[in-house]
Amino acid sequence: MSADRTTLRDTRAAYPRLVPLTTRWGDNDVYGHVNNVVYYAFFDTAVNGILVEAGALDIARSPVIGLVVETGCRYFAPVAFPDRITAGVRVAHLGRTSVRYEIAIFRDDAAEAAAQGHFVHVYVDRATRRPVPLPERLRAVLAELAAVRREAP
Repeated sequence: MSADRTTLRDTRAAYPRLVPLTTRWGDNDVYGHVNNVVYYAFFDTAVNGILVEAGALDIARSPVIGLVVETGCRYFAPVAFPDRITAGVRVAHLGRTSVRYEIAIFRDDAAEAAAQGHFVHVYVDRATRRPVPLPERLRAVLAELAAVRREAP
């Protein structure tokens, strides 16, 4: 749970893309809920799934790949196996070589997020690991995810 209870919990409407995900038995920790580190795997799975599905990323062969350079998450309510979850995905900032994704995890049919987080990808040449401009196809997919903005406080 977040120490700052004043943080606005987003609703599903704040995200242009909703991705169903599955909790697994092994996601639960000894306290009986999904361990905090698993949320980062949910984030990665949702974003990369969208990019692969849209043809903007080929995990094995794309000449440009995204490396995570920053990440964070706030937790509001527990999630546990066998909950159904949905990840809301949006782009908060689209730069020349980087993108900031914002992701929320919604439990079952809940309207408000159980957790909200972000990560920043810097896109680099696969071989040299040097930043490169976002490819046209990737930029187009990311622009669609920037269509809905954060709800006002």
